[in-house]
Amino acid sequence: MSAQMQSAPETVPAFCEGIQYFADSFPEIDRLGAAPLLGFGQPVLPDASSEAAIYQTLLAADALRYLTLQVTGSKSSGHPGGFASSADAVAALHLLGHRNMVTEVGHHAPGFYAAMFLDTSLENMGIHTVADMRARFRERHGLLGHLSGAIPGLLAPAGPLGQGQHFALAGAYLYRDKLFPVTIGDGGLGEPYIMSAFQHFATAYPDVTNYLPVLVWNGYSQEHHSMVSLWDNTRMINYWRAHGFDEVHLIDARDYAGTAEAPVYADSTTFDFKQRMAFTGAVLKAADAAARGALSGRRTALIVKQLKGAGVHATGAKSHNLYAHHTLDSDDVKTGLQRRALPLRAWELVRENFRHAGGGPAAKIAVTENVRELPSLEGIALTEFAVGENHIPTTAFGHVVGQVGKRDAHFVVTNADGNEASGMANINQALTIRHPTADDLYFQGPSGQVYEPLNEDACAGLAVGVALFGGRSLWCSYESFAINGLPIWQTVTQAMAELRRPTPATVCLFTAGALEQGRNGWTHQRPEIESYFAAMMRNGNVYPLFPVDANMIQASYDWALKQHNKGIVITASKSPLPVHATLAQSRQAIEEGAMMLRQTRGSHTVVFAVTGDMVLQPVFAAAERLAQAGIGSRIVAVVNPRRLYRPSDVLWDSVSEPDGRFMGDDAFRAMFHGDVLLGVTGGPSAPLEPVLLRSQAAQRDVFCWKRGETTANPQQLFDFNGMSAQAMSQRAIAMLERMA
Repeated sequence: MSAQMQSAPETVPAFCEGIQYFADSFPEIDRLGAAPLLGFGQPVLPDASSEAAIYQTLLAADALRYLTLQVTGSKSSGHPGGFASSADAVAALHLLGHRNMVTEVGHHAPGFYAAMFLDTSLENMGIHTVADMRARFRERHGLLGHLSGAIPGLLAPAGPLGQGQHFALAGAYLYRDKLFPVTIGDGGLGEPYIMSAFQHFATAYPDVTNYLPVLVWNGYSQEHHSMVSLWDNTRMINYWRAHGFDEVHLIDARDYAGTAEAPVYADSTTFDFKQRMAFTGAVLKAADAAARGALSGRRTALIVKQLKGAGVHATGAKSHNLYAHHTLDSDDVKTGLQRRALPLRAWELVRENFRHAGGGPAAKIAVTENVRELPSLEGIALTEFAVGENHIPTTAFGHVVGQVGKRDAHFVVTNADGNEASGMANINQALTIRHPTADDLYFQGPSGQVYEPLNEDACAGLAVGVALFGGRSLWCSYESFAINGLPIWQTVTQAMAELRRPTPATVCLFTAGALEQGRNGWTHQRPEIESYFAAMMRNGNVYPLFPVDANMIQASYDWALKQHNKGIVITASKSPLPVHATLAQSRQAIEEGAMMLRQTRGSHTVVFAVTGDMVLQPVFAAAERLAQAGIGSRIVAVVNPRRLYRPSDVLWDSVSEPDGRFMGDDAFRAMFHGDVLLGVTGGPSAPLEPVLLRSQAAQRDVFCWKRGETTANPQQLFDFNGMSAQAMSQRAIAMLERMA
């Protein structure tokens, strides 16, 4: 096979514009590539074992490799090597009609874009030619360096390692008749949560098997050998079987090299044509068998063992990145493109096969390309508690959650530390913990809607995956533990900001254990996570909510259930606390951002801007002390701080389903203007930033969490952190004196 440089003549289809090299021939193309095997009415390979099917899969894999290198080389940037070693399996699954594919490896993005280009999905974003694809790669409003929520046909984002399996599991859970392959790199296999997530899910949902992990075992990570590079095939198969997989299909390129001298990790693209066909045929056969197994009730994995960088500019870890010196004119990239060049007829054939695979472009047929129909929640009942009574916020919340689950059979609640421990045993009673052991004492059974693996990543991953794929979910945790699941929550909220469709908000309930877990010490007292959410508010679609009582937490969840493409975090206590607001007042506070709880007249006005519920206790006591000194105060609950920013502070108009409601200047002054402003929070000060930015008070200060300690009661923790009523009142008086 030879390749030559040529400009595209008039007879070349427009989509090929931007392809630099065309081969003048390819073995057996007249016999095996005379016509595409897929077309209208034929969405899958008619006979996966036929010679023509194998041949056309080989062409598809080479086309994916070529486009991956052509596009990344155009910007001297990106990651061609990892995807290149997976191209055979990816091509096989597409041509077998399995188009709902996700990945754990963000660095495989260029290859996934290549597949979406070939099936015409990228035309939805104005990319019609390879030249367009080259121009738009790694550009704003284009093909981002890692998968996002913005690309037509692609189901889920990918960037941080160890996350993609959650999307496959969520898709399988919601859409039982579709297969959800997920490619996993052996470099990322060391991430601690991938295999445990599969194991947890398999135990809880043994009847849901329509996900297919595809391990790309190429021997290398980003800059060195992978940590499993010395394993033999038996050990790798046993590893997957030990994590609950019934079938493990492993195809080792070395077995098809035709020589005993082949390296442990072989590059199939260097084989002669006969051996290339043998390897591609084995991959296609295994992919077909694995897909059928997964769709028929058997937990199945597919492993393709092939050298990293197979078919691109370099191999091993050196193929991972392109750097500034890797240009389209550099010898390595140029030679790599020429090796993979295809004749025009092959490009036309591959294009037609991809266009019809699975029934059409992924941008039309992927499950996430349409809004998923959901059961109505009209008439969900909230319980109105009388102002002044004491009630547990999380228990009131749990009652509403139970109703949602009764209405929506696919609604799932996840909690690693247990709902009962957070005052929400009523969730378990209403919806049942999903567990293979039925036991009424613990409200558990095999068909429950509460998913409780002791793994925050697994909890967050399934919950956010379900929300991204169009379902309703709830992730519950202690705020001190949630950090272990937060990376995927952040990934999904950012994807939701870019989505081309509305999808239910991803909702969390974090029990504010810092003040309630004194006897457990600092391990259970880590509210610093609130700073993370505070920083994310500026993204435009993240809303931390701080309800003050059992009425407001219900209103918060009711509001969250009606939102789309947002990340909503509700932080509340599990202890009985006074009710301060009616349901009507609560709804207004959530919409406006804040609520005045009490005002006392006096010689001056000290404004307390407060996030949280339990922390109101020393605030009210401080206000009483000030009143005794003749000083007035106003206690304002900061309920929805995102609403308190100025519009210019937040990228609200850059996100999907934009929400541009902010508190106006007049309303802000009416609530927060005073002689002295004291921000008070049981967590870090960051959620109060909007108030501190806009306040015109002459004197401003903050009382906030410093760190945990072992104590017998919340008051001792308040005292330890310098947040007592006495300290607050004394600070306010001192600030007023400085003004005199």
